Amino acid sequence: MSFDRLIANIKEKQNPTVAGLDPKLDYIPDHIRSAAFEKYGKNLEGAAAALLEFNKGLIDALCDIVPAVKPQAAYYEMYGWYGVRTLAETIAYAKEKGMFVITDAKRNDIGTTMEAYAKAHIGCTDIEGEKVQAFSSDALTVNGYLGTDGIKPLLEICKNDDKGIFVLVKTSNPSSGELQDRVLDDGMTVYRTMGTMCEKWGSDAMGDFGYSAVGAVVGATYTEQLAELRKALPHTFFLVPGYGAQGGGAKDVAPAFDENGRGAVINSSRGIMCAWKKEGCDEKEYAQAARREALRMRDEIVSYIGTIK
Repeated sequence: MSFDRLIANIKEKQNPTVAGLDPKLDYIPDHIRSAAFEKYGKNLEGAAAALLEFNKGLIDALCDIVPAVKPQAAYYEMYGWYGVRTLAETIAYAKEKGMFVITDAKRNDIGTTMEAYAKAHIGCTDIEGEKVQAFSSDALTVNGYLGTDGIKPLLEICKNDDKGIFVLVKTSNPSSGELQDRVLDDGMTVYRTMGTMCEKWGSDAMGDFGYSAVGAVVGATYTEQLAELRKALPHTFFLVPGYGAQGGGAKDVAPAFDENGRGAVINSSRGIMCAWKKEGCDEKEYAQAARREALRMRDEIVSYIGTIK
C-alpha cells in the first residue's frame, strides 16, 4: 500500500516529517520574484513561475533528508491555470527526487464528482481507452463528513493504484471543537466517530506495516485527543498538522506514534519555507536555511520518539 512506501522512506531517513509547500509570494526571496517578473511580467504567469523556482530549490535541499512534501492546492489555484500547472510540475519534480507527495486539497463530494476528484489527484483519467495521470500524487487529503458516499470512490484507486488518503478527523484549527468535539447519542465524539469510520474504510486495504491506505488528519494542537485516537485507531496512519507556526512542538506530537516510532508524519510548512527569514540569513541561502530547520525538526521529534524501527 501507498503508506508502506512512505513508512519505508521515513525509516530510511529516520525522519517522520513532511515539508508543506504552501508558498505565498512574500515567502519567496526577492531575487527569485524579480527574475520571474522580469521574464513574464507581474501577472499570474510570473507569480506561478516564481513559486515553481522556489519549490524546486526547497525540494533539492530537502529530498535526501525529508521523506515527503505536501503542496496545498489553494496556494496554486489562486494563480489560475498557471498556478495549477506549477502544482503539477512541483508534484512531478518532487517524485523525480524520490519524495512521497501528499496533495492537500481536502476534496469533499459524492458520486461521479468524487470519482472525478479521485481520478484527477491520485488516479488516472481515461481518454478514449488511454489511461493518463493528471497530477499523480501519492496521497490526497479529503473531507469525510459526507460519509461513505464521499470516500468509496477513492478506495478502489487506493487499492489498485497504490495510493492513500488522509481523512479530516480532528483538525488543528481553534474552532475545530465547535463540531468535532460534540458528543453523539452513543457517547462518542464526532471526531472519534470519524476516526472509527477511517478504521472501517481501510480494513480491506491493509499494508505490510499494519496501517491501511486510509489515514487521518489529526492536529498537533490537541495532544490529549491525539493520544486518544492513536490508541483507538491502531491501523490508521496520521498526518499531523499544527507543528511549529501553529504552536505544536515535539512533545505535543509524540503521542501520534506507536511503540516502533511509526504511525504518523508531522507537517511543517511556514517553519521550513520561511526559515531564511527567521534566521535572517542571505535570501539566496533560503534553501539551506530550510534544510537546517528540517534537520532541527527531525532531531527534536526523534529525541522524543526514539529510533524508528
